[in-house]
Amino acid sequence: MQHSGIRVGWASTDLTPEQPCLVSGQFYARISGGVLDPVTATALALEQGDEGDGCRRVVMVSCDYVSIPDGLRDDVRDHLRTMLPELDPQCVFISATHTHTGPEVRVEADALQTAGGSILERYGVELDVMDPAEYAAVAAKRIAQTVVEAWESRKPGGISFGLGHATVGYNRRISYYNGESRMYGEMNDPEFSHIEGGTDTSVNMLFTWDEARNLTGIVPNVACPAQISMHEFAFSADYWHETRVELRKRLGEELFVLPQCSPAGDQNPGHQRITIGWEAQQRMWELLGRTQREDLGVRIADAVESVLPCMSAAIDTDPVLGHVCGTVLLPRRRLTQKDVDDAEVEAATLREKYEELKAELEANPELREDPRWYVGITAAYRRMQWNRKVRARFEMEAQSPELPVEAHVVRLGDVAFATSPFEYYLDYGLQIKARSRAIQTFLVQLTGTGTYLPTQRAISGGSYGAVAASTPIGPEGGRKLVDWTVETINGLWE
Repeated sequence: MQHSGIRVGWASTDLTPEQPCLVSGQFYARISGGVLDPVTATALALEQGDEGDGCRRVVMVSCDYVSIPDGLRDDVRDHLRTMLPELDPQCVFISATHTHTGPEVRVEADALQTAGGSILERYGVELDVMDPAEYAAVAAKRIAQTVVEAWESRKPGGISFGLGHATVGYNRRISYYNGESRMYGEMNDPEFSHIEGGTDTSVNMLFTWDEARNLTGIVPNVACPAQISMHEFAFSADYWHETRVELRKRLGEELFVLPQCSPAGDQNPGHQRITIGWEAQQRMWELLGRTQREDLGVRIADAVESVLPCMSAAIDTDPVLGHVCGTVLLPRRRLTQKDVDDAEVEAATLREKYEELKAELEANPELREDPRWYVGITAAYRRMQWNRKVRARFEMEAQSPELPVEAHVVRLGDVAFATSPFEYYLDYGLQIKARSRAIQTFLVQLTGTGTYLPTQRAISGGSYGAVAASTPIGPEGGRKLVDWTVETINGLWE
């Protein structure tokens, strides 16, 4: 290569806690009992131009977490102001793979958050475990250091991009003839009608190269959360661990892999209730000698290898780099008095359950000798608080009808990257891709706290992920975010 107009830097770090912590991703508390595989953060730094002619910069970070709360993002940026003063912290966006086996990093409740506060406030009982705030403080510093290392390692190089396909995610909302939908609903039911939404098998891939045309890193982007091992009481990156292992086995141990989760609020990697032919699939894994996680790693790696041979011939050493970080005002979901009443009835039932379990523990302290004595009572308490927040949101809507959210759009040559802080339903992602002027559009969800942003048909069907308690922003806000994203992407092409 000749002199390159793009400079590329990579870094990665281990975020696995060194002592027992809360595992994030379920209503009930889980105290880690070990480590299945490392929880990591990976950063890709990109820079184009010189200081004198308008240098353009962006740093993408991916973490094996359930979400990226505003507090963690802001702490990372605060560290960067001291550790890397030459880089505007707003150029950095952090996304989560949405593993349900990462350490808890949600500390303070924010506009979208459904979990926060002390362990007692969060779960209704005291737990002998490292406080999430203590872990999150350590993690923020490690992530910031990873950004610094990626930035300081940047060198002239190039990028290429490709599109492959792999079945990774499946729609997990099952619809019935009576008009209802259920997350993980049974399909072996005479009333089963159809699967509520579609799937997206595309694997968008960004490749980075050094000046000698050596592959240095890959950004694989799929529309599926990392939720195969989601009930484990241990830390894990889920199927992204096997994907990293498989890619490095094929392409080199020094390869950086930065996974991104495209809009997938209604998707799952496969489950006996949502996958037709599940028994046949399990038989194939047994015959192949693979676990489900290993099989997804192979599928994604196969998609990468299917396009890699032509990627070295499509290296761009001077792609246009543009970045917009914006604040989008989204209308809150329009709640009704019935939404509030239904949630409070559910909260009252859960309160009775919580008080019953609490009294049982007080009367029988020996129950705490069971290593997981806290599961039932914490589930009841968390769901109770989850439903109680509906009234507060209903009252807040009159005073503050809109919520501000941060969103990023990046142009990198003929490719666009666009973020969302939500578990954004797949339909919205498809709408953005269909209208984008970029040849390829990488969408990145969970660059924020999370919570579902469902479609209107999901709300009509009901069930978890579409009910009032789980959705502070509704379809009107979902569409507004689509429009803002499309306009911002296309504006970078004008």
